Amino acid sequence: MAKVIAIANQKGGVGKTTTAVNVAASMAATKRKVLLIDLDPQGNATMASGVDKYEAEATTFELLIEEKPIDDVIIKNTSAKYDLIAANGDVTAAEIKLMEMFAREVRLRNALQPVKDYYDFVFIDCPPSLNQLTVNALAAADSVLVPMQCEYYALEGLTALMDTIQKLASVVNPELKIEGVLRTMYDPRNRLANDVSEQLKRHFGEQVYRTVIPRNVRLAEAPSFSMPAMYYDKSSSGAKAYLALAGEILRRREKTLQPAKVS
Repeated sequence: MAKVIAIANQKGGVGKTTTAVNVAASMAATKRKVLLIDLDPQGNATMASGVDKYEAEATTFELLIEEKPIDDVIIKNTSAKYDLIAANGDVTAAEIKLMEMFAREVRLRNALQPVKDYYDFVFIDCPPSLNQLTVNALAAADSVLVPMQCEYYALEGLTALMDTIQKLASVVNPELKIEGVLRTMYDPRNRLANDVSEQLKRHFGEQVYRTVIPRNVRLAEAPSFSMPAMYYDKSSSGAKAYLALAGEILRRREKTLQPAKVS
């Protein structure tokens, strides 16, 4: 059964969509079956996957609001080598309409059930706010991956985010866990970045990924060519970092799936 990972941070500009697209592509490159769900009305993950958001016949709006079967909404085998449920401006209306609907928090969870046995991983790119769309993602997810920059106030903001996630989880998804904290746009020459990184490791311990995503021009350029970094420049430090992250996620999963030793 698929492991469902929501990629969330209420702060914008932390590399959330970049992480969603590139970790999905990297995981697909390991021959895993991957579905990326774009829940952000900006549709940036859709465009970066090689799909024109303006021409998408169905989006997460049709999935959540019109209850269109998920097989009819999924765009199969994009140029990024994973399947996609697209988003565009229509998804803005979904948040408003969700407020009026019965069992609004679990509509994504219910919609995913028919395909969970088909995929190895489902990644959800959340909007940069804690709205009804994000709540749906957290209700559907097994865990949350939190990208963040190592900058001033980051720790305080992250602590508040973790607290919010835990409170939401207690209401909509008691099984929800923190998948990991990912340091993005990292510059080792920056003293503040190094200081915040050390504080992160002290505060969150093994929840902080060993993999660090560097500040990399190729990562920033790739979306304008509608592709993940590994297809734009596979030798770039950004592409290599996301491949390493995929490997780390796989190792963590294998470790949790191993049966306990009998003493």
